[in-house]
Amino acid sequence: MKKRIIWTLAAALVLTPLIPTGVMASSSTVSNSVKTLDQIASEKAVIITEYGVPSVQYALIDNGVIKVSGQTGFNDIEGKIPLTKETIYGIGSTSKVFTAAAVMKLVDEGKINLDTPVVQYITDFKMEDDRYKQITPRMLLNHSSGFLGSSLTSAFLFDDPDTYVHDTLLEQLSTQKLKAAPGAFSVYSNDGFTLAEILVERVSKMTFTAFIQHHFAAPLGMKHTMTPQNKVDSGQFAGLYSPAYEGQLPNETTNAIGTGGIYSTAEDLVRFSQLFTGQRPDVLSIESAKAMEQEEFRRGFWPKDGDNSMDFGLGWDSVRLFPFNDYGIKALVKGGDTQMYHASLVVLPEQNMAAAVISSGGSAAINQLLASELLLQAMKEKGTIKEIKPEKSFGKPVKADMPKDIEKYGGNYSTQGDQWNAAIKDGELVLTGLTAPAQTFIYTTDGTFVDEDGSTKVSFVKESNGRTYFWMSQYISVPELGQLAYSEYKAEKLEGAALNKETADAWAKREGKFYFPVNEKFTSTAYMSLNPPMIQTNGGHFNDMKITGPNTAESKHQIPGVAGRDALNILFYEKDGKEYLTATSSVYMSEDAVKPLYNGQSSKATVQADGYARWFSIPEAAAGKKMVVVMPEKGAFMVYDEMGALVNNTVISGKNEVVLPANGYIVFAGNAGSSFGITLVK
Repeated sequence: MKKRIIWTLAAALVLTPLIPTGVMASSSTVSNSVKTLDQIASEKAVIITEYGVPSVQYALIDNGVIKVSGQTGFNDIEGKIPLTKETIYGIGSTSKVFTAAAVMKLVDEGKINLDTPVVQYITDFKMEDDRYKQITPRMLLNHSSGFLGSSLTSAFLFDDPDTYVHDTLLEQLSTQKLKAAPGAFSVYSNDGFTLAEILVERVSKMTFTAFIQHHFAAPLGMKHTMTPQNKVDSGQFAGLYSPAYEGQLPNETTNAIGTGGIYSTAEDLVRFSQLFTGQRPDVLSIESAKAMEQEEFRRGFWPKDGDNSMDFGLGWDSVRLFPFNDYGIKALVKGGDTQMYHASLVVLPEQNMAAAVISSGGSAAINQLLASELLLQAMKEKGTIKEIKPEKSFGKPVKADMPKDIEKYGGNYSTQGDQWNAAIKDGELVLTGLTAPAQTFIYTTDGTFVDEDGSTKVSFVKESNGRTYFWMSQYISVPELGQLAYSEYKAEKLEGAALNKETADAWAKREGKFYFPVNEKFTSTAYMSLNPPMIQTNGGHFNDMKITGPNTAESKHQIPGVAGRDALNILFYEKDGKEYLTATSSVYMSEDAVKPLYNGQSSKATVQADGYARWFSIPEAAAGKKMVVVMPEKGAFMVYDEMGALVNNTVISGKNEVVLPANGYIVFAGNAGSSFGITLVK
């Protein structure tokens, strides 16, 4: 493959600062002062769709009454199915608040104690690290369990409610070690909430889907809230689209339900918010709702206070969300991003208000901005706040004399899936990532470095655990939608890692090679594009992992928040003369094992007993020919061009024939024993 491809895994179930490319102000917008809240909501939602988002749905509730509700964009390109307030969207990790509330419901019933070890409720829960016996339900909900992060193989599927992620989690965890002592610090963990889903089922003797329906959806009148395990007409879902494919996609099922698999509407989500404003103590006690909004992140080490969107409660991303903290108003937020759906729920518990924004395409962060704007405008309209405050900045930096000892903080730093180099000299800091361009910061009188436009501030901190971090605080402005704030430890300093000859030689042979995924189900959304990891080492490390042997590398960093999420321990091994790489629950095969497709008229590809997908390159002699495939009942094939762009995916298109691109790739995936009859036609 000719383009440079970076290491990526399914880490979509968290609120992240994903800002649209080419954000521009809308020329149609005029002063909000002469507009109703409905008009403001509609125009702001239109701005989001102008960033290429197919559809947006929103709602605001005030003292139990839905005051604003609407939607904009398109559902299907042909316009046959209109968007309505009842159009259903996936809410991604906003599902985690449902999971936390489900656990707290069982706390209300006296069936769970937050600080009793999980092993007392799930007796077959085991790990390769004896410290797992200390993990409590509280630690699952505040992200401090110490789990590596995300076992999400085959979690995101097209129209396929497969329960693989749920059914195999305990097996996956049984082979893992913890990356930190339970309770040491909070770092975002999807697996903690999948285990919490299982905890709810074991204690309640109900399926998680049934529990959510019975205890929340039914009593709150949430008629459009469900999971992939419910039978739903596909026409009820918002249409999904991707730049990688022309035409509408099948619906996405996220089958880690307690982590990110619930479907809902904006109106249903704001009805759900009444649990946290104390208006439905018959469903969840006020004590449990209050417990969820406590500053759980403070139980372990954490960066100094700053404006932020990521300060964990129980299930919540933040329990002191910016910009509401500037008004002295408590605000809770939970965002969610799957591959295709995005959501944000913002709750003001003391104001009895909440807003929800859901979209097909886009990002949870952008949806959070709209939800926050609606709440601020509503409070201004009511007189709760006098005015909406201007956006914040650290100001243009004025260079100050930098103490010489600051230079000791220079070097390489590790963060999720990446490394940063910090070069400090003559009062300037230059930060460069393996996958990001250089950024320059100026040393200022308060002992921090600030970028030229005053939006980002950086300093270096030696924490109580003896490790050194660089702290970053950012204000990210999106024209006409508002401002996001993040204050976090961005990365941890790496110490040099010298490799012995055997280890260095083994990794040198892999340098620059791609590894192709082989254990994603054939319905996986991962097949939307070809994006295999490529081996690139740097100073004894592979991305954020320390190389620990000829065939092993481990994430050693301990970073609270989100920068340390989804840690990996990887292992290379050989099977049938092919080299494979395992990373958490995912398996990849070396490009050396990818053989050219037979360019004769007829051939067959069969999925072997291990169920691994079969990868082939497209030889020159086959390029330009039409490939016609006799399909198995449980299987699909995908074709990519040399840049990794999707040419055909039979799950999406239903087409079993395709003209083969030069220098491209083909993957045949299906159940073990699935056989594909291949014919090439000139």
